[in-house]
Amino acid sequence: MTDPKCRVEGICEVTLETTDRSALEAFYSSGLGLKALSREDDRTWLACGSRARLGLWTPGEKEFGDEGGRHVDFALSVPSGGLDATCARLRELGVEFEGPVEHSGGDRSIYVEDPAGNVVEVWDFFERGDRASEAVEALG
Repeated sequence: MTDPKCRVEGICEVTLETTDRSALEAFYSSGLGLKALSREDDRTWLACGSRARLGLWTPGEKEFGDEGGRHVDFALSVPSGGLDATCARLRELGVEFEGPVEHSGGDRSIYVEDPAGNVVEVWDFFERGDRASEAVEALG
């Protein structure tokens, strides 16, 4: 039987590649009501509900080999203690991955390629609180 902590609980993020970030941001903001969480030189993050975000990325490789567009990068959320259980399960199956990588807020991720070559992030983002919805509330 699979460890109950080694299960996916939801999607953390999805990224889309665009050469016109402002037009895509306007569509998702105005058309669908998503609020900007942050804007960087090569990407915009939009709140997508209270526990997920949508990335709008300019073309090109980002950290961990991620790219938007045809090559989709997305993150799956795991429960408290679930990242370690997931790592153990992947090792049992002989699946290679990078990490765990600890992020600035103390949350951790692993990065694994799916059979189609998409980079899948498995993230314990919500283990230490609901920061995505707190960020949305802070933006008003």
